[in-house]
Amino acid sequence: SCIEFVADRKGHDLRYAIDPSKIERELGWRAETDFNEGLVRTVKWYQNNRRWWQAIESGEYRSLNEKLWTAYTDKK
Repeated sequence: SCIEFVADRKGHDLRYAIDPSKIERELGWRAETDFNEGLVRTVKWYQNNRRWWQAIESGEYRSLNEKLWTAYTDKK
């Protein structure tokens, strides 16, 4: 009930192209993994960690977080 959907803004970006040249030039930072390899590694991680994301998808993590928070605050 708190969400209000609005029309997309005019000129909304149809795609996003990341240009890392400024961070490379000013900080000397370079990505260790290129985009395609990073995408493959990310998909594999999610495939290998189904229990983690399924707990989020199901809402099960909420009860775990509540238990951990309660245990933490009881120790104070």
